[in-house]
Amino acid sequence: MKVRFLGAHNTETSSSGLVCLLLDGGIALDAGCLTSKLSLKEQLALKAVLFTHGHYDHIRDLPLLAMNCFLNEGIVHAYSSQAVKDALAEHILNGQIYSRFFERPVLDFYTIEPYTAFIIDRYDVMPIPVSHSVPTTGYQVKSEGRSFFYTGDTGPGLSECWSHISPDLLIIEVTASNRFTEFGRESKHLTPQLLKEELTVFRKIRSYLPTIITVHMNPSLENEIAVELKDVACQLGCDISLAHEGLEIQV
Repeated sequence: MKVRFLGAHNTETSSSGLVCLLLDGGIALDAGCLTSKLSLKEQLALKAVLFTHGHYDHIRDLPLLAMNCFLNEGIVHAYSSQAVKDALAEHILNGQIYSRFFERPVLDFYTIEPYTAFIIDRYDVMPIPVSHSVPTTGYQVKSEGRSFFYTGDTGPGLSECWSHISPDLLIIEVTASNRFTEFGRESKHLTPQLLKEELTVFRKIRSYLPTIITVHMNPSLENEIAVELKDVACQLGCDISLAHEGLEIQV
């Protein structure tokens, strides 16, 4: 499996994009900068888009993808919790902000349930709740004996999640540096210190640590985060790196 990071940050500039991952060119995880990073041909070739939660920086490009499909006889196969679907229908695809694509055949929407696995193409997908300020679902994706887990946004308190997964690669958010740790606890985002705490629990439960890549970094804090994550990796004896736009990794 090849994971390409279209966007790796929590805000957008000329050099940073909102979080969006692309698996083997056919499955997107979140849609922060999906249409701005893919050609029309690539958009129409998507087999599925998996949404972790309904915050704007993770769903932003769904309306644009739906419009491109509508104009070119394509279909968006979207997967998320009912909470994400409700937020989209009420606040964005409501006929006032954007077209009511839920009422058109262009948007094929699948409502997922926690811990109920499903299959997309050659991938086994397991949705698992994580700890965030709104209902949020992480996804473990398996294919040919390899797997990765993408948390979406998450804060501390992942022990229940860890008991259900055993990935080769963990893609997890780290939004801010350690001077914002208390903010992270309150807002349910991670800092390097909070990540260290969660990885310590992971290793206690699973008896190993996977390769770790972080996303959702605040660009203005990225240098601080990088230094602090290097220290965490040294202390835990594991591999931690920061994603960047355009990064590709083979799982």
